[in-house]
Amino acid sequence: MLTEIRDPLARLLGEWSAQLTWASVILRIILSLVIGLVIGSERATKRHSAGLRTFILVAVASTIAMMLELFLGESTGGVHIFSAAAVVAIAIIAQNSVLFSSRNQIKGLTTSVALWATGVIGLTSGAGYYTVTIISFAAVIACLSLFPALEKYLKDRSNHFELHLELKSSSYLQSFVTTIRELGLTIDDIELNPAYANSGLSVYSIAVSISSGELKKYKTHKEIIEALSTLDYVYHIEEMQS
Repeated sequence: MLTEIRDPLARLLGEWSAQLTWASVILRIILSLVIGLVIGSERATKRHSAGLRTFILVAVASTIAMMLELFLGESTGGVHIFSAAAVVAIAIIAQNSVLFSSRNQIKGLTTSVALWATGVIGLTSGAGYYTVTIISFAAVIACLSLFPALEKYLKDRSNHFELHLELKSSSYLQSFVTTIRELGLTIDDIELNPAYANSGLSVYSIAVSISSGELKKYKTHKEIIEALSTLDYVYHIEEMQS
């Protein structure tokens, strides 16, 4: 009854949806399945590590864990930790989806957090908080689908960014550093990438800051990188993405 009072959608659907009935169990599982399906589809279309089925299973399993906890709480009156265990398990699974590429780039961090968020939303669905579930689902989808363009816009105008640099020889590093400074950039950190030790190239991860006021006003990261890529001794250069 408490869920019915607090949740507008549960009150709209009726008392059955706020209690653990067969109908409400089916509704909560279907709701979590759809949520996992939509979020998983968004990640799968962008070829991320955790796919469609993973998101569905995480959402549904979290919902079942929460419903089991509620059922046993009503039946035995004891305290159970199925929902907490589900969150910990999802966090471990999500952690395993984070990878480090040979270019020292973190891959799968957004997908990892989305997986964890999907599990938490599954818990709210299992608890019968339909309104919270729908709003949270909408917020996650907005973060994944609508905000990347804004994030890219802001990052491209940030004064700080990181470069993946491949030089034809380590002897050209000093020339590159000199050119960087002449352009109005400051090197914050430079690190040799050992993953390319036997490739014949000298590969570096470089953190730079735009120190020139003129560059801050008129140049984006893409334009700066395009200018640097024209140097004869640069084999390849690109901005590192998180």
